[in-house]
Amino acid sequence: MDHVVEHLQSKRDDNLEQLFQLLKIPSVSADPAFKDQVLACAEKVRQQLTNAGLDGVRLLPSHGNPAVYAEKIIDSNRPTLLVYGHYDVQPADPLELWDSEPFEPVIRDEKIYARGAADDKGQFYMHVAAVASMIACDTLPCNVKFLIEGEEEVGSVHLGDIVEANRELLAADTILVSDTSMVANDVPSITTGVRGLSYLEVTVTGPNRDLHSGMYGGAVVNPINALCQMIATLHDDHGRVAVPGFYDDVVALDESERAGYAKVPFSEEVYSASLGVNSLAGEEGYTALERVGGRPTLDVNGIWGGYMGEGAKTVIASKAHAKISMRLVPNQNSQVISDAFKTHFESLAIAGTTVDVIYHHGGEPGLMPLDSDAYQAASQAYEQTFKKTPLPLRSGGSIPLVHMFKQKLGLDTIMMGFGLDSDAIHSPNESYGVFNFHRGAETIAWFHHFFANTK
Repeated sequence: MDHVVEHLQSKRDDNLEQLFQLLKIPSVSADPAFKDQVLACAEKVRQQLTNAGLDGVRLLPSHGNPAVYAEKIIDSNRPTLLVYGHYDVQPADPLELWDSEPFEPVIRDEKIYARGAADDKGQFYMHVAAVASMIACDTLPCNVKFLIEGEEEVGSVHLGDIVEANRELLAADTILVSDTSMVANDVPSITTGVRGLSYLEVTVTGPNRDLHSGMYGGAVVNPINALCQMIATLHDDHGRVAVPGFYDDVVALDESERAGYAKVPFSEEVYSASLGVNSLAGEEGYTALERVGGRPTLDVNGIWGGYMGEGAKTVIASKAHAKISMRLVPNQNSQVISDAFKTHFESLAIAGTTVDVIYHHGGEPGLMPLDSDAYQAASQAYEQTFKKTPLPLRSGGSIPLVHMFKQKLGLDTIMMGFGLDSDAIHSPNESYGVFNFHRGAETIAWFHHFFANTK
């Protein structure tokens, strides 16, 4: 393996240049105006996988953006890894808050700044670089397949169809994903669970038109006031979600998991200061890290209604709206929780209003077994490159494909992410450490080595 690492180190500048070529393409899947750029990025990924020495490289079509597939089968008797990533990115808005152009990658303070640097172009390209070096050194120890999709940032709406149509092609022993983070560069960690998601929009309707607040105020229910009152009841005084049945199926954090969180070097004071708040909040009885990674939550993501332009306009709005997300933990089910929320929120309707709840999208939580061959190989790989045993920690984010892969392919997912919470993914000035990019590629190469030896 030493010569593979040496080869990776000799290719550091080339690998950064290949990543920069990806980052220059504004593959924003949420905005139809970028459709051609999204397709151009898929083509660039196809070219890079071909140049890396992989076989059978092709686009897998869907009713949306295509996925890119590639493989290197060295021996049908050897284990097979399926590497997943995504080439689409979040919108760069608000552009004025970027210190450099979001699609003109630059290196500052040993970080790569660009939209998609950490989420997920920088992280999936580590796998391409690692496999390319193993192929170049003729030491690829197991079979490898790639599935790089173009709709993760809009809910992977067609990925299930792609997987369903290509089950035999995608057959493997485990899924390998780098789309998560670790605690710190000197505190490696492996993501062992991700939260599910239920995302809904609510509308409260009052009068049949906007009304003059002087002529009608005090006689008609104000939908904005009503919506605020309803939202205020969604948590109790202890920070728990007050939707009946919300916690019925929750798998609680066990003592070993809580002990793992306790080992994380974390200061709530430093954390608060970094966010510009003077205190933290949440469910009583849990630390901030436990609440983010291992407990379910409900948050209002947007709220609007009435006049929001410059100056004054004194109206009672006809409608008020809010978008609400619930992050879920094993064994909660997104549809069950969505239905429970809808029933409960509609029951909160104030006389003089009607309530509508629209389901947008959701996904299921996932939990990785710590006794699997894949987890043990990952732990050995981090020990080899970071010289420390990685901490097993659940993530607060959602990766619905983990559950989907389990359902459709029967495979567990190992999540070897090398990002940091400070990477500002989805925000202006997204970045990814140069150290993380190179060390991640080396760790991935070692993972292939250890995983091949478990079979």
